[in-house]
Amino acid sequence: MKSHHQIVAAVIGSFVLGAGAGSILHAQTKAPGYVIAEIDVKDQDGYMKDFVPKAQANIKEFGGKYIAGGANKAIGFSGAAPPNRVVLLQFPDMDTVKAFEEKEGRNTKEVGSKYASFRVIGVEGVLPK
Repeated sequence: MKSHHQIVAAVIGSFVLGAGAGSILHAQTKAPGYVIAEIDVKDQDGYMKDFVPKAQANIKEFGGKYIAGGANKAIGFSGAAPPNRVVLLQFPDMDTVKAFEEKEGRNTKEVGSKYASFRVIGVEGVLPK
């Protein structure tokens, strides 16, 4: 009988510890960060050859994921028509978005601006409740 109570106490204790650890981990989770880039490409060949490979390498370096977009994949519902390329990227959090944009901003300014004009927006995601 005594060992039966010890097993029950151990199970209850494990459950309480697991639930507590789970809520601590959940509280430490950061919301993902997103980058929305509106790009008006004027020289497709130069853009694809000189700019895109380095941009893709920077996205990968910062743990980014290509979520949506590309050439002529956006449609406008209201307001001004979208440019010929719109891209949505996801990163682990907003700190990573800022670090990515610091590096990618140089690539955009030095290389990308020769072939396209850019409007880049960072936005924090929402954690599921």
